[in-house]
Order: sequence, then structure tokens, then C-alpha cells
Amino acid sequence: MKPVAYLFIFLATAAPALAVASFDEAATVYGKKDFRTARQIAEPLAKSGDVRAMAMLGVLYQKGQGVAPSLDKAMEWYGKAAAAGDAPSQFALAMIYLDGSLGGVDYDSGARWLRAAADAGNPEAQFNMGLLFAGAFGNTPDWPEAAEWYRRSAERGFSNGQYNLGVLYLEGNGVEKDEIEAARWLAKAAAQGNTDAALDYGILVFRGQGVQKNEKVGAQWLLIAARRGNIVAQNRVARLYAYGKGLAPDPVEAMKWNLLAANKGRPDAELDTLLANLTPEQKTEAQSRADAFKPEGAAE
Repeated sequence: MKPVAYLFIFLATAAPALAVASFDEAATVYGKKDFRTARQIAEPLAKSGDVRAMAMLGVLYQKGQGVAPSLDKAMEWYGKAAAAGDAPSQFALAMIYLDGSLGGVDYDSGARWLRAAADAGNPEAQFNMGLLFAGAFGNTPDWPEAAEWYRRSAERGFSNGQYNLGVLYLEGNGVEKDEIEAARWLAKAAAQGNTDAALDYGILVFRGQGVQKNEKVGAQWLLIAARRGNIVAQNRVARLYAYGKGLAPDPVEAMKWNLLAANKGRPDAELDTLLANLTPEQKTEAQSRADAFKPEGAAE
């Protein structure tokens, strides 16, 4: 009986070592920022044909997470996953070809992989297809085609696609000019946190273009954009506080936002003149508030 007992003990001890780690485990440790372990788990899985593991290795080598960074190895693994139909890897590979990481732009290879990812439904790839057709690489713009790709991205909820589509409707570029449609798409993007959309939508609401006019609501959207660091919005908010339109008059806040906009390259001589009569105490307070300002969402 003893040999049998020893056999059971051996099997019980050995069983865990025989188990093959899953991609879910790799994803879990990656989420915990244990990149070295994630690579150790993902590599054999990738070599055995797991497309998700191939994509993970592409990310790890591209970012140098748990391994020495290697764009060649990243492209190798992205390429294998992309060839197997993985849309995120197709997009990642496309951007390496297009963003100058290789020391130049390989437009044809980048566009080919970008279209593959876009056709597979990747909204970020669809947005970037819009950029390609908008002439992002010095090519002749095809605005109707750009609008179509932005629309595909927007309909999948990608905020940059929603924003760009809204701008095209606002300008009548590639689509028939339609302020109502512009406001609709800009509102969607703004609600997702797109700062430029918050600015443009705020202006539309403030003026009543494509949407019911409401200066107070429009001012709040402009404040959101200003607090996130948009200098155009900061200048607009400074004026709203200075003239008491949509916001209660507050010369100190007006000067604060004027200082912030001016420091980033958007001076306003009219506001400078208007606010020159503030007391020394008010000017000191405004400067103090400007110095303490940190854009919302900025890293600590």
C-alpha cells in the first residue's frame, strides 16, 4: 500500500506544475503591472498560436514592459496577430508605420493595415482613416470619404470621431452644412469628456446655433473646457466673467482666466484694458489663483 500512497502524494504535488497558464492569468497579472510575469505566461501561449497573447507581447515589447523595448519584436508579434485578424494589432501595426517610429512614414503599409482594422470595426482605426482622407499626410483631401469614416467611428461611440464629424457638419465640409447635426455630434463628444467638443458645443449653446439658446448652459460648457486647459475657452470664460454674460460678473476670476490664456499665447488687449482698474489686492488674488491653477485631469 505504501507505494500507492507515495504515488498519490507525487501526483497531487506534481499536478499544479502540469497545468498550463491561461491568457486570462496573463491579463490579470498585466493588470497588476507585473509585466515580467505577464510576458512569461504570454510567450508560450503566443508561440502555440494564441492571438491574444501575440498581441500582448506586441504591447510589452513596444512599451518595454517587463522586457527590453524592441520595436522589431513588437512588430513581429503584432504582425502575427494582425495576420490572424486581430483588429487592435492591425491598428497598432498601422500606427507604427504611420507615426514615424521607424524613422519615416511608410504610408502604403500603414494605410493597408489601418483599413484592415477599420473594416473590422475598430473605431479608432476608422477615425484615423478619416484623418487619412482629410489629408493628414499631405495627400489631397477627400472630404466625403473622410466624413464617412468619421461617421463610422462616431456611431461606435469614439469621441474624436464624433467631434470631427460635428465640425464637418458645422463647416459643411464633405457633408451638407447642418448646425443641428453639428450640435448633436458635438454634444455626444463633449459628454464623453472631449475638451474641444466642450468648447465648440458651449459656443453653439451660448449662441443658439443648432440648439436652443441658453447662455448659462453654454457658459458652463465653456468653463468645463477652460478648466481642462483649453486656452480658447479660458479667453472666452474671462470675457464672460468680465461682462457678466452667462456667468455672474467677477473681475478677479476674469483676470485669472485672462492671465492663464495670455500665458499660453492668447493675450486679449481689450480685457487687459478693462481689468487694469482692479485694486492691487484684486490683482494679487487673481495672480494667486492663476498660479495655483492646474488643468483638471492633469497628472499629480
